Amino acid sequence: EFQLVESGGGLVQPGGSLRLSCVASGMTYDNAYMTWFRQAPGKEREGVAAMLQRGGQSYYAASVKGRSTISRDNALNTVYLVMDSLTPEDPAMYYCAADAWVAPSRWADVSAYMYWGQGTQVTVSS
Repeated sequence: EFQLVESGGGLVQPGGSLRLSCVASGMTYDNAYMTWFRQAPGKEREGVAAMLQRGGQSYYAASVKGRSTISRDNALNTVYLVMDSLTPEDPAMYYCAADAWVAPSRWADVSAYMYWGQGTQVTVSS
């Protein structure tokens, strides 16, 4: 059974930074397509950042581009999302998603992913 477990959420001050982690198990991780999504109350789940294959292109939502970095450590079966300069627009439940293959044009499409973690909550407040 393929599982994703996120961690690293919490309370962060505006302008601060955080690093989210997603540990994958039960899948040939090197070939998995890993993506971070987020969902704020009353809003649709949106793609934040994706790394679609080992050493491949990474993708970012416009709202986080330039202040976020997605990376992966295949030895630890973990994908990370570092976000800087957090704003009041960033609070949400952050989810890790994965699938065996995702077309690059669909990296932010919720329906393209079969496997999801339980999420980790990010709050931005002073």
